[in-house]
Amino acid sequence: MRAVPTYTRSMRRGLVIAILVVGAVVALAITRGGGSDKKSAAPSQAAETKAFKGSPPPLAALHAQQSQLLGGGTDAFKQRLAGLKGHGVVVNKWAAWCGPCRQEFPVFQKVSVQLGRNVAFLGVDAQDNASSAKRFLGQFPVSYPSYSDPNLKIAELMDAVGAFPTTVIYDSSGKIANTHIGPYTSDAALVADIKRYAK
Repeated sequence: MRAVPTYTRSMRRGLVIAILVVGAVVALAITRGGGSDKKSAAPSQAAETKAFKGSPPPLAALHAQQSQLLGGGTDAFKQRLAGLKGHGVVVNKWAAWCGPCRQEFPVFQKVSVQLGRNVAFLGVDAQDNASSAKRFLGQFPVSYPSYSDPNLKIAELMDAVGAFPTTVIYDSSGKIANTHIGPYTSDAALVADIKRYAK
């Protein structure tokens, strides 16, 4: 019986180690929520109804359009912002294909209900296709609508063309008060920025 050459054993050992390392990295990513299969954190309809009771009419109109994808481009977006003067407005630019956006969505699902009686929330679905966006909103429903922005015209208006996701906070006078590039990784971080800037 011929002996297996040492270089072959060595190569096999290296391959086994490489497979184990890759498996460990993937398992760690999934454990820490690094996969794209983050679970929805949307509160129940009953919890939303209770949280939004007594909302001012402009905010109640947003709640009535929850998870809808709206058209109309920059004109519709500007008109909406004008109608929300007197309230802080949080605008989250996202896309269904964007992994960090998916990771961040549960934060917006919770905080938009927690603060949605006093602060307006809007989404901007940028450089996306409508069917993917609608499917994503079906998996991760939010208590506010998103405007479709396939050509980044709304993002340009917000001075938020580059990074995904980007969150822009407008103060109650309608001026941009803060731009946060990248995902919010905790409810507390988003709440802190809203309390600081959406005045």
